[in-house]
Amino acid sequence: MGDCRPLGFLLGLPFALIALVLSVLGAIIWVFGTVLSCLCPCCICFSGLANLAVSLIKLPVKIITWFIDQIPC
Repeated sequence: MGDCRPLGFLLGLPFALIALVLSVLGAIIWVFGTVLSCLCPCCICFSGLANLAVSLIKLPVKIITWFIDQIPC
């Protein structure tokens, strides 16, 4: 991402805003899953739920970088 590709950024911006809403939902799920995994560490599904939530939190950045990489110079 060394060079500037504003067209890819502008095309990816609406999708990143949608992903931002999903990342807020992922943050809520992450807090819920972390609390439940601390209360009952025997349930492995809560840690998987927390990992899924972390990937949802990282989603807007992944979408913007994907759109920027798709636009040629």
